[in-house]
Amino acid sequence: MGGLDESPDRGYRFPGDTDVGLPNPARVYDYWLGGSANFAVDRELGDHIAESEPRIASMARENRSLLRRMVTHCCRQGVNQFLDLGSGVPTIGNVHEIAHRHDPDSRVVYVDNEPVAVSHSELLLEGTNKATILRGDLTDPVEVLNSPVTRGMLDLNRPVAVLLLCVLQYFPDTDRLRETVASYRRGLAPGSYIAISHLTTDDGDVNTSGVAERIQHSRASHQAYPRSYEEVLSLFEGTRLVEPGIRYAQDWHHGEIAGPTEPSGIYAGLARVPE
Repeated sequence: MGGLDESPDRGYRFPGDTDVGLPNPARVYDYWLGGSANFAVDRELGDHIAESEPRIASMARENRSLLRRMVTHCCRQGVNQFLDLGSGVPTIGNVHEIAHRHDPDSRVVYVDNEPVAVSHSELLLEGTNKATILRGDLTDPVEVLNSPVTRGMLDLNRPVAVLLLCVLQYFPDTDRLRETVASYRRGLAPGSYIAISHLTTDDGDVNTSGVAERIQHSRASHQAYPRSYEEVLSLFEGTRLVEPGIRYAQDWHHGEIAGPTEPSGIYAGLARVPE
């Protein structure tokens, strides 16, 4: 990690290798969630996207609610190890906070390659010996699973829940993504879980096409590639989907949501690695 420079925005100190000239999905997402680890370019793009889909912030909040429900489900199945890939900027209700409410011995490895997300995570996790952050590329499962950071925190001979929430949509090659997820699956013990949420254009109540187009025509560091039900289903190859299968995020374990929900434009699924 590079040295810390003083940010021109909000006085925040950020890693010296941060490209603040390009909006980044992790920081735009942080902006929609009401966080402060974002810059003018991120807020500008976030507002631009909101012009095409005004509910984009509620979609982001729904994905965070989904995270809580999926982590809770895994904890109730006796899983207390989590690998959060593309974890983004820490916000309220982080994985280790949710898991520790169920089992104080839960262990979590966060993985991201965005400097601000990593820096914020390091600050949040200071003094915590059961959660850590790895700056790494989630599309390189061998590197992630064999990193001393991962191996030092997680016992891969026991079940682990791998979380890939609203992150795979930033990679264009579905075949490569399918192999990436399969590589993680092969590296996990039986009884592990893989959780995926993914932007889709199948939901006619949400203008996800407009969201993707606004990102495409911006100078963002990553483009968005919404996928169909069949494409998302293919990412779970070799696993067994947990009921109710792949649903829109607001409908996945809907009974655990307090209050009304809105359309999300996000598919969600949780699957178990078979014995």
